[in-house]
Amino acid sequence: MKQFISTADVPSVPRLVDIALNYKKDPFRDKELGQHKTVGMIFLNPSLRTRLSTQIAAKNLGMEAIVFNIDKEGWALEMNDGVVMNGNTTEHVKEAAAVMGQYFDIMAIRTFPGLKNKEEDYTEKYINQFIKYAGVPVVSLESATLHPLQSLTDVITIKENWQQARKPKVVMTWAPHVKALPQAVPNSFAQWMNAWGEADFVITHPKGYELDEKFSGNARIEYDQDKALQDADFVYVKNWSSYHDYGKITCTDPSWTFTNKKLALTNSAKVMHCLPVRRNVVIADEVLDGPQSIVIEEAGNRVWAAQAVLSEILKGSL
Repeated sequence: MKQFISTADVPSVPRLVDIALNYKKDPFRDKELGQHKTVGMIFLNPSLRTRLSTQIAAKNLGMEAIVFNIDKEGWALEMNDGVVMNGNTTEHVKEAAAVMGQYFDIMAIRTFPGLKNKEEDYTEKYINQFIKYAGVPVVSLESATLHPLQSLTDVITIKENWQQARKPKVVMTWAPHVKALPQAVPNSFAQWMNAWGEADFVITHPKGYELDEKFSGNARIEYDQDKALQDADFVYVKNWSSYHDYGKITCTDPSWTFTNKKLALTNSAKVMHCLPVRRNVVIADEVLDGPQSIVIEEAGNRVWAAQAVLSEILKGSL
């Protein structure tokens, strides 16, 4: 792999999943692969799991990880080309990304959408500017529209929890939230489920919360949550704001909160969430603390997803 932004960068999703699961069995088998190599982790937004798991993954491969919270510690970046920089921005991304590309062998970037201008967010201007000017492989630690490390993790978690010959039924259900959230995680989960091709995939949400079709693809859309949950083997719970009425909250119906009553409709489904989660808004305590919740195991697998991605990029650059 030359970079890791979406499934388009992955020659084989099943193979990458297997690589990650092999690292889970033997974390240090490639402990010298990244010797004398450095990954620069650039954060424009907060992170817990993504930051820590990627640092551990790099360490397992013998790499050094340098974390830079550019939104708090760096100069204000200008992301637009051809502008007169007589405002609040101090340094252009052309120089900033190019300089960091001199320091790092791999750059990993995390940024969120503004949720105000759909066209700008969906062109992925921020991460694409780093790709354009860095001159080294770039890994997405979440962007305006996608969170590929999370979604690779989700596929890994489903595969290791499914031992039957038939395809599992995987349902991604919208849930209410107190604030407008990006579509990045649900976009990405849908993209990876479709690319993986080893699940019966259903998306359920209230009308008005349809995702961009380039991500939802051929997934079945169901507006009746109870109907969608029937016989589900895995339930991925996530909130997102409206894509068409961009960035808006058009529904706060608490009946969409995932509870044990909802869980009872499923085939004793395993319950997943990317975290952090608003308890008793998105998912009830009784579910999160119950035996069907695999959110902690899912979060643990973030290390192996990141390690698989970094190792494949390192192997491609040797």
